[in-house]
Amino acid sequence: MGAALVAGFVVLLVSAVSGLPTLSDAGGDNDSLLRLVQVRDLVAGQSWFDLHQYRMGLAGGFEMHWSRLVDAPVAATVVVVGALTGSTAAGETAALVLWPLLLFTVAVFLILRCARAVGGDEAMLPALVLGAAALHFGGLFAPGAIDHHNVQIVLSLGMIAALLGADERGGAAAGACAALMVAVGMETMPYLVAAGVFLGAGAILGGESERRSAIGFGLAFAAVCAAAFVGTVSPGAWGAVRCDALSIAHLAIAALSGAGLAAAAAFTGGRVRRAAALLALAAVVAAVVVVFFPQCLGSPYAGLDPDLEAYWMSMISEAQPLWTLIRDQPGKAVNHYVTPMLALAVVALDLARRGMRRGPMLVGLLLLTAVLVSIWQVRGAMFSVPFGAIPLAAWVGSWRRRASHTGKATDALRMAAAWLISLNVAWTMAAVLVSLVPPFSGEAAASAEKARKCRAGKDYDMLAALPPGGVLSVANLGAPILRYTPHRVLAGLYHRNVEANLVTLSAFTGTADGAEALVREQGLAYVVLCPGDDETAGLAEKAPTGFIASLLRDDLPPWLEPVAPGDEPPLRIYRVLPRPAR
Repeated sequence: MGAALVAGFVVLLVSAVSGLPTLSDAGGDNDSLLRLVQVRDLVAGQSWFDLHQYRMGLAGGFEMHWSRLVDAPVAATVVVVGALTGSTAAGETAALVLWPLLLFTVAVFLILRCARAVGGDEAMLPALVLGAAALHFGGLFAPGAIDHHNVQIVLSLGMIAALLGADERGGAAAGACAALMVAVGMETMPYLVAAGVFLGAGAILGGESERRSAIGFGLAFAAVCAAAFVGTVSPGAWGAVRCDALSIAHLAIAALSGAGLAAAAAFTGGRVRRAAALLALAAVVAAVVVVFFPQCLGSPYAGLDPDLEAYWMSMISEAQPLWTLIRDQPGKAVNHYVTPMLALAVVALDLARRGMRRGPMLVGLLLLTAVLVSIWQVRGAMFSVPFGAIPLAAWVGSWRRRASHTGKATDALRMAAAWLISLNVAWTMAAVLVSLVPPFSGEAAASAEKARKCRAGKDYDMLAALPPGGVLSVANLGAPILRYTPHRVLAGLYHRNVEANLVTLSAFTGTADGAEALVREQGLAYVVLCPGDDETAGLAEKAPTGFIASLLRDDLPPWLEPVAPGDEPPLRIYRVLPRPAR
């Protein structure tokens, strides 16, 4: 743990020396911004079971799908530090810094444990360097990153580390991590399924320790899922099926699959009968889903309006497939995919040469799952890059051991090469050098471009100073407006905010008269525009004669007036004028 603490301290020091820039500019991390809004609402007295975001959407807001399990530690830090310092702002700052730092430290510790289990002591130093770099440069553990993805990464690493122990206690710890991982967000379901397949195969083909591991996992998974359900879902909603968040559907499946796995693994009738029991369990679970929860088999966006779905998917960078990333952001594709692919190759070669050993098989299966998810949606790279650090650390460790043993210059050079190509940030640097991404020499231009995207808190100061009211803006500005101002907004990049997103899309791509009708119907006070925002440019291109395109040309309808005429801040603010007296 000492090495992980040192890594955490170094990362904090680097960020502090640079002025903790991610606290004032989230860099487009809208989920962390809205998470803080949700935490503020909780601290201010909103019910634990009430996940409505009342300041976003049509009148009355909409219910978010996020888990209170992530809100709780952040809110607790805000309350405790705020009480000690007498400043809620100080409490928020402490939470924004300490929570991601704690998660980073735990994640590094877990990578170290996994690497030692797979590659021995020689893998420890490579795991520290490769793991810390992968986590740090991924940006998900930076100060201000209080979204749920970093929590899920830690829990998934905890599941792997616990399963490497191959005993009942480790299985139970892994089952608890898996249950919390899924309760925090359904996008981790593929990793749960992969772990279940691994445990099921172990229960059939392995020895007593494998069976005990599967028993502990199944029982703990079912029990912790039940506890999370009771602790985070309102009793009034216990019968409601919600496919995108923990609900009765997931509780039923968790109880059935967890208890069923434990029972099948405990069965002493031999491998054939255990295999039959597990196949029967899989069939029963599938039948339950098909019969009772068929709505959860479709795409999470299947119910959206086709225009909104296309618009929605194009705005969510983490939902893009590999081929889109290669076409639009090749440098980012290099950063997300090269080291996980290399790690898969390392695992495959290791298994081919040294046999089917449990540790590499487990890590390889979870890594393969993450890579496949990342090919479908880039969000999988959040898991595949840190997962990949484990076998790569073992690989570099083997070269360290060989170079130390032989003393040959050629082995030392091979070790250095292994270090270099295993470091994820090295591939990013290579992409920079071949101009796949903007070169460092263009730092000033890149900074100016970033400023035009309206991501910094100071960009919203003028809007925050205005009397509270409703705002019509593109969805990409919804979370920052809630975070930095007292206003409410219609649109936000959240799939449950369907109606408000749809009418906002229609308003901006339609006529000024149609936009006015919506603004007056919703009682909005302002229209806000960010010319440098990608979504804004995309909508203007989609509808060159529409309302948003006319605003970009400074062709204002008579019902709007600029708040700061003649000024050109990143954010343009227009006040809605009263209807003319008749």
